[in-house]
Amino acid sequence: MDHVDIGGLSIAFRRTGSGPSLLLLHGALADSREWLRQLEDFAAEFTVIAWDAPGCGDSDDLPSPDYDLDDLIDTLAGFIRELRLDRPHVLGLSLGSILAIALSARFPMSARSLILASAYAGWAGSLPAAEVQRRIQLTLRDLERPAREVAREFVATLLPADAPQWQVDEQTEMITQARPVTTRALLTHIAPVDLRPVLPRIDVPTLLLYGDADVRAPIAVAEALHAQIPGSLLVQLI
Repeated sequence: MDHVDIGGLSIAFRRTGSGPSLLLLHGALADSREWLRQLEDFAAEFTVIAWDAPGCGDSDDLPSPDYDLDDLIDTLAGFIRELRLDRPHVLGLSLGSILAIALSARFPMSARSLILASAYAGWAGSLPAAEVQRRIQLTLRDLERPAREVAREFVATLLPADAPQWQVDEQTEMITQARPVTTRALLTHIAPVDLRPVLPRIDVPTLLLYGDADVRAPIAVAEALHAQIPGSLLVQLI
């Protein structure tokens, strides 16, 4: 792991390979370990960088409970500048996709292209209000339960039943190690985000990747983003 100071926060990241920059943004309850195989696979053609978002992995804790999406995007933009990434391709998974969309909206020249996997226009921008509240309440309840028990249940919604054990163990470990204060901040400041108004302004090549068995970001979510992002390509993995 390498570290860089961004606005007083120590941000951890992994970097490998050579070529055009490809920036990987992990999902919630995770960190850059989520991308270990992609770091290896893409290194022959890209300089691949996977960060630990503030409050995740080896990065510093969130500086304040009020640290919100704008603060995250400021830190991410500062990270890109500090590492001198020249308009990287940005691949975001779930929460990472929200960051990628918000980054493109705030800093239109920051990304060369977007790859959005299991993406949302924010929970509030992609899910019915009742479902957003259900997820928030469920997560708040889970914060009071044993972390490993919650991790086992959560992994079952992320991976197929026949996923290899190493992958199950890897996801379980990351979820177990997720910091409750970060999770609470995400629920407070990210869950209510609705990015639908900025989607038509995305003007870089955008690939949407979804799994056909994804229960957290189903195909209806994918189709809504596809309809609103000009020229986007939707690929469903079977």
